[in-house]
Amino acid sequence: MKTSEVLNAWAGILSGHKPSLSIEITKECPLRCPGCYAFDAAHLGGETGLRQLSDFRGTELVEKILAIIDRERPLHVSLVGGDPLVRYRELEILIPQIEARGVHTQVVTSAFRVIPPEWKRFEHVNVVVSIDGLQPEHDERRKPATYERILKNIADANITIHSTITGNIASRPGYLEEFLSFWSQRPQIRKVWFSLFTPQIGATGPEILSAEQRITVTHELLRLRELYPILDMHESLIREILSPPKSPRDCIFARTTHTISADLETKITPCQFGGEPDCSQCGCIASMGLAAVGHHRVVGPLTAGHIFYASDEIGRSFRNIKRAFTKRPAGPQAKAFKILQN
Repeated sequence: MKTSEVLNAWAGILSGHKPSLSIEITKECPLRCPGCYAFDAAHLGGETGLRQLSDFRGTELVEKILAIIDRERPLHVSLVGGDPLVRYRELEILIPQIEARGVHTQVVTSAFRVIPPEWKRFEHVNVVVSIDGLQPEHDERRKPATYERILKNIADANITIHSTITGNIASRPGYLEEFLSFWSQRPQIRKVWFSLFTPQIGATGPEILSAEQRITVTHELLRLRELYPILDMHESLIREILSPPKSPRDCIFARTTHTISADLETKITPCQFGGEPDCSQCGCIASMGLAAVGHHRVVGPLTAGHIFYASDEIGRSFRNIKRAFTKRPAGPQAKAFKILQN
């Protein structure tokens, strides 16, 4: 991240804005992947699920998303779903307009549809393709977005691969290296990211890593980053896997990201996972990355995290005060309030 971007992020936090915005632009997805957090019953708090929400399409979707971006003024926006490529026509309109605003855009997809080659011309666009391990496991979990289909659909694109490491994968020695070896040979791949599966509190299942597996995976990633430059994970980020934030309040990513669901109104809290994520088992690459930044020493014992938390508290207070004064009172006080605004 450039110094100017850091300063812009800090200025935004001080004024009550979150530098990162994540929008589920559609509830629709052609896949039914086991363990998908977006369609987990707890994702929206348990009262309703993503598939039960209303969503938008066409000009209305484009205008509403741009209005949110203009209101929130993020430095970075992630377009997720569902699968955003379900709304590929709208994306073709949205992406150039977001690019023109100087906002970094990340499109997270299964690549079940062709990635438009013209997206390569945008400086601030990153297409992230989710892949669940090597071909046998991936094809079983992510039909119809099989390896064969993905390779065809990314043929003229530049992409980042993101793969979530589950307990099943962590139990197989050499698996991650085989994965990196396969994808590092493809010229379309700019970089590879790994996350660890993050469960909800109280959840059980083969996707969840044991404490021993987390240690093994951490050491393996530290080894592999030296062998495969395509693995875009700094050493400090990888080491954060062993000490995830204790709660959403301690997670810089959760506190700097505003997440909105497909009706473009419902807020997803406390982070992108929704519900009650088990922070003690968090393996989100974004959370680990910002935790590493937060532990960076600025002066003496003062870290970037100390500065962030203080700035965030100021920003929250500023935004609350601003909301209180911009909420127009009813009745006879309205005239007096209007005078105070002038």
